[in-house]
Amino acid sequence: MKSSVPPSKGLALKYREVLENLRKKTGKSLTKLHIVGGGTQNELLNQMTADSTGCEVIAGPIEATGVGNVVVQMMAAGELSCLADARQLIAQSFELKRYQPKCSASWDEAYGQMQEIRKSKH
Repeated sequence: MKSSVPPSKGLALKYREVLENLRKKTGKSLTKLHIVGGGTQNELLNQMTADSTGCEVIAGPIEATGVGNVVVQMMAAGELSCLADARQLIAQSFELKRYQPKCSASWDEAYGQMQEIRKSKH
């Protein structure tokens, strides 16, 4: 049977599943998700991820790999003293878009349906 779930919605539900597994294994609440790289450009997926997970999604920077490389080199050169300083510099240097969760009831229902489908396949 072919799934009628749009790919973006399915991916957002998968993010929720992974996040819930991380919460269980770490015992942490994990209330924010950072999306970096090319995924920052998919505004629909980022909003769906916020809605599905109930977490604030912070998207950016798009060039995360290069930026990360630069700040690690700055830390090695002593220009930044710690990871917190590096994160602050990145946050001040790049526009980060924030997505707030909404419409959680319909996402809870969709997640429950996904879990039921998975159980029935095993």
